[in-house]
Amino acid sequence: MGRGLKRLVIEDYLGERARIRGGERAILVEVVPPGVEPSERLAELVALAETAGAQVVATTVQRRDRPDPATYIGKGKVLEVQELARGYGADTLIFGVELTPAQARNLEEFTGLKIIDRSQLILDIFALHAGTKEAALAVELAQLQYLLPRLRGWGQALSDTGGIVGTMGPGETRLEQSRRAIRRRIQTILRELKEAERARDVRRSRRRRLGLPQIALVGYTNSGKSTLFNALAKADALVADQLFATLDTKVRRMLLPDGRFALLADTVGFIRDLPPQLIPAFHATLEAVREALLIVVVLDVSSPAASTHLKVVREVLAGIFRGPEPRPPLLYALNKMDLLKTPADWARAEEILGEVQPSVLISAKTGENLGELRQRISELLPQRNASFTASRYD
Repeated sequence: MGRGLKRLVIEDYLGERARIRGGERAILVEVVPPGVEPSERLAELVALAETAGAQVVATTVQRRDRPDPATYIGKGKVLEVQELARGYGADTLIFGVELTPAQARNLEEFTGLKIIDRSQLILDIFALHAGTKEAALAVELAQLQYLLPRLRGWGQALSDTGGIVGTMGPGETRLEQSRRAIRRRIQTILRELKEAERARDVRRSRRRRLGLPQIALVGYTNSGKSTLFNALAKADALVADQLFATLDTKVRRMLLPDGRFALLADTVGFIRDLPPQLIPAFHATLEAVREALLIVVVLDVSSPAASTHLKVVREVLAGIFRGPEPRPPLLYALNKMDLLKTPADWARAEEILGEVQPSVLISAKTGENLGELRQRISELLPQRNASFTASRYD
């Protein structure tokens, strides 16, 4: 067993293998079907890796119709990536797809490198940005649920038997002990989240008694929701040019042009292929969307991937609202117009403007057209007694 694999023994036992600790020299591996332009996916993977604290030293793309059962990318590409890692002194491979436990194990054994897939990467970013105890618990739960079927030992590291107090006896392996400890921790977190949910219900009941209608800001991650939230509600939510800067739902009061007050909720950003473990984990954020009487979809119109982001947002909203009509009305805030510099940029913005209605072209950063956005919000916001049907993520 090589030196790199001996280090992974400890990481695997502690669950650290499922995390980016920061500072890893990483090579990114993106996989796309033939004929698909990889630049958008690769750019997003780079942003995810850098947000997690990895140092991206190289990227590579493979086109495949279907994944290789053993390594996802096939033996030839594995050899190529291994040579690339050797040349750049990389210690981590980050994949833009979700690997099966067997594929991750085979890749680690073959290359001697730490293997992180897309789901692990997103979970790690969520762990870094969780700002409240409830969010931290929800992320830990998702990480443990992801780790449990992937926990494994190298050689004798986790397959040795032990008679540690509290185990099932001398015949239980360290791997079995670790799995039992993870299951116990999962049950503890579930109980704590239930208590947090009851506290959240109390806060929600208080807001309902105020009789103020609620507006939810939704959008792809890093679309500028928090900047817009601060501008509309005169708040001080964290603004950062990185993915998933906002994880905890924030609710503030805002004054509408017609003299009414409303509650404005800033929610976690959406992203394609969100790890399924995180959907129930962020029940609080989905609650804010379900309870809204108006949904403002914030779209970074300056991004070349704006159309893809719009598609993802629509898919997520369709998953939240599965019941019959009526649903909350949508207002599209096409953000970052200050970054539209070229005729091609403006042409893309005009195309999206024609596709989504009602919509307002704005810059949350400079304040341009925010008055028009406030007016449209006031016009579209129904009276408080309107009701909408939403599905539940239970």
